[in-house]
Amino acid sequence: MKRAILPLAAAVLVVLTAISCNDRQMRELRSGRADSLIFDVGVQKNYERMRQLADSFELTGDLSQLGANRWRGVSYYRQGQYRMAEICYRKALECEILDEQDQVSYNKSARRLSELLLVRGDYEGSLRVAMPAVQKMEESGIGSDIDYAILLNNIGCCQLNLGRDEEANKSFLTARGHYAARWQTDSTSRGFQEAVIGTVYTSQAYINMRRYAESIYWIDRTEMLLGMYRQRPDARSEYFDEYQGRIEIMRAVANQGLGKADEAAEAYKRFLETDYSKTGPGRINANEYLVVAGRYKEAADNYRYLDKTLNDWGMAVSLDNIQLYLLPKYQANAKAGRRDSAVVAGTKLLAILDSAITEKKNSETAELATLYNTQQKEAEIAEQKANLTRLQFIAVGAALLIIIVFLSIFIYHRHRAAKKLQHAHERLEVAHEKLQHAYDRLEETTKAKERIESELRIARDIQMSMVPNVFPDREGLDLYATVTPAKEVGGDLYGYLLLGDELYFCVGDVSGKGVPASLFMAQATRLFRTLATQHMMPAEIATRMNDALTEDNEQGMFVTLFIGLVDLASGTMNFCNAGHNPPVIGSADGYQFLEMESNAPIGLWPGIDYEGEVKEGLKGCSLFVYSDGLNEAENREQEQFGDDRIIEVLRHTANKTAKEVISTLAVEVEKHRNGAEPNDDLTMMCLRVG
Repeated sequence: MKRAILPLAAAVLVVLTAISCNDRQMRELRSGRADSLIFDVGVQKNYERMRQLADSFELTGDLSQLGANRWRGVSYYRQGQYRMAEICYRKALECEILDEQDQVSYNKSARRLSELLLVRGDYEGSLRVAMPAVQKMEESGIGSDIDYAILLNNIGCCQLNLGRDEEANKSFLTARGHYAARWQTDSTSRGFQEAVIGTVYTSQAYINMRRYAESIYWIDRTEMLLGMYRQRPDARSEYFDEYQGRIEIMRAVANQGLGKADEAAEAYKRFLETDYSKTGPGRINANEYLVVAGRYKEAADNYRYLDKTLNDWGMAVSLDNIQLYLLPKYQANAKAGRRDSAVVAGTKLLAILDSAITEKKNSETAELATLYNTQQKEAEIAEQKANLTRLQFIAVGAALLIIIVFLSIFIYHRHRAAKKLQHAHERLEVAHEKLQHAYDRLEETTKAKERIESELRIARDIQMSMVPNVFPDREGLDLYATVTPAKEVGGDLYGYLLLGDELYFCVGDVSGKGVPASLFMAQATRLFRTLATQHMMPAEIATRMNDALTEDNEQGMFVTLFIGLVDLASGTMNFCNAGHNPPVIGSADGYQFLEMESNAPIGLWPGIDYEGEVKEGLKGCSLFVYSDGLNEAENREQEQFGDDRIIEVLRHTANKTAKEVISTLAVEVEKHRNGAEPNDDLTMMCLRVG
């Protein structure tokens, strides 16, 4: 009997170990994908959707409670709801750290929460968050240089404000070392940007404490880092100009505090040479020096731009804004001897004070209501997760029971065979075993099919949220696009990004269909938006995307892509075609396919330098870009829609809007198919420049 029990116990142990290891690996993989999807939705500034995805992924177990709370905090922070962000970040830090992914989320939550408390002036509270976070990173060995640098910089600012000078200096120097390690290992300018921001905080902390001599050291270091940033090939001139202006204002304030009025005035002159000095934020920032220098008339002049600046920042009436901006405006006008302006500023201040108090009460009430709803939602999620856990426990128990039953039957069969049981009884046992196995396979197949269908529906919803469904409302620009996958998920994509008078757009088609194509499509979409925000030309975007997508591309997937950059002021289009269908240009002379060079598709071969082209005179014209799901759409007789039919349909849409053009083509394609299933994903984009 003992010899029979030992194999049974060993088998159960092996099954439990395999289930545990596989579950952990799958959870880490799903968690990474969930983070990526939520991040992409955040790039589109759809913050409500971010919270919905965090709730959904927490329920399915793709995100831990810590990770879900961190993403909720991020969404509220980006909306400017700092109190709700603080609540979510605190909840994240209270959660148990289950794996490396949780430790990373813990680090980022602690960084942001300590910063919120620091800005609010709660220095002890910020230290109680930041110092344990640094200790956890050291104990676990999980934490990036930028995590260390920002947390240590926050700690130093708090220590300085609490009078712990030596400790503050040590924290700042240690943070400086981590900033240096960050930019030395980063191939982009991002590391220098983060270091500049950190040293600006440090410099301002010393200035706020009127420790002007120490602040000069950090101001010099900030200027050095900004100079290093400027040498990077991807550096942005407007970023450099703004922070050069901020450095000069801090230097002017510090020198004025040290009694070096001439040097302070020289620094202010250098500030006036920057473009930043002519902006509303720059003028308001300049008043920090003008007030301490007693130049009240100039400060009062700058405050004339205050209302517009607050409006551009989207700042509502609040007690904080009254204290930070309206009271100094009144005081500057009063000290400048401008009584009429001071009276106007004081009258306005009194007029909005009551509104600010009322707004604060309403805000607190809304915050409490949101907090209550959040707690109620967490309770529902917890209940549903408990139900899922019970079901999983029952499923595991059933699986173990089946294993035990089968092993028992096997052992029983061997025992009876040793005693030469009757042949008829043996055949009955074999038949029973086959019947049970067939029943189990049927049940597993049915559940697997239902689960796959459900996951594909969710994947389709997530994929559709990754392409923009809101188009710019701008005079002289008419833009509309659609994507229709042939299966539940597909590989077609489109995107656009409007940066001032520059319109970036793309239409692409990933090789293959289904889930692999959709994952490749997600990578391509995110890369396009990231590179376009850096004001790159289309050919450079294609080259950078190819370098990224060919790396570890063992499946040999690729994407054809048409990338365009339209100057809406001049009507000039720079473009790069990477193996994609030629677009159609429509003008008073008719409709024709754009003549161009075709580069290789993106993702096949590394090290390709893509060639770009220019198309002049796009004003008053239309541009129609599409995937081959349009011209290769087949009917029941496998006849394709064709290029000639595209031109013919477009000729009758000269007076229609971009949306109407695409709707017309969609109707014509359905007529052509005549009930046949789509053979490929279909994407269409229409652009008119007035």
